[in-house]
Amino acid sequence: MSYLSVLVPIAILMGLAGLAAFMWALRSGQYDDLDGAAERILMDDDQE
Repeated sequence: MSYLSVLVPIAILMGLAGLAAFMWALRSGQYDDLDGAAERILMDDDQE
């Protein structure tokens, strides 16, 4: 049972770190233009 007293706080800290990384990604604009990259590959920019 002593391993639970170590693993539970580690799991909570890892969850909080993941939540913090997700919140950082939202605030830095990582999810603003979801369709832009998908459509950009289809555009032909090699016009001469």
